[in-house]
Amino acid sequence: MLFLVGNGKNSEKMARASIKVIKALRNTIKNLKSGAPYQWGHMGTCNCGNLAQEVTRFSKSEIHAFAMQRHGDWNEQLNDYCPSSGLSVDLMIGELVGAGFTLEDLMHLERLSDPQVLKAISPAKRGQLHKNNREDVVLYLETWVGILEETWANNQQKVIQAESAKINCPAILA
Repeated sequence: MLFLVGNGKNSEKMARASIKVIKALRNTIKNLKSGAPYQWGHMGTCNCGNLAQEVTRFSKSEIHAFAMQRHGDWNEQLNDYCPSSGLSVDLMIGELVGAGFTLEDLMHLERLSDPQVLKAISPAKRGQLHKNNREDVVLYLETWVGILEETWANNQQKVIQAESAKINCPAILA
């Protein structure tokens, strides 16, 4: 389910439905369920901070220290992202983007606000999500990774169908 989102500054698609992205999300879910430190007000242990730990392999303390080079929460850091700044926080964000996540994905993760993810959560629970609640973050991540896994599987089926069509094509057999 790739769709366009944007803040006017960088209009991008949802994270690529790739094994790398799916694995990072699944491992973040596993870590949170296993009791990884979680504190929404700490840049290294909040929603994005836990994902950043998994993707970048930086510690929670390193992530927090990088973020303190500039003011603001994750959303402000993402709005101010400049890949050529040389700041550690921007290099870290660049690793997340390089792994397949968009700036919008990360903004939505920090606030649990992606419309496509929310649409897939039951209406009763959707209105009760709290951005600073570990269980709600896990539900959001599980829903998001489910969307990406479905998209990945559909994409693989399309590739198989396209390759099968080539094999059965008389021009290829000639």
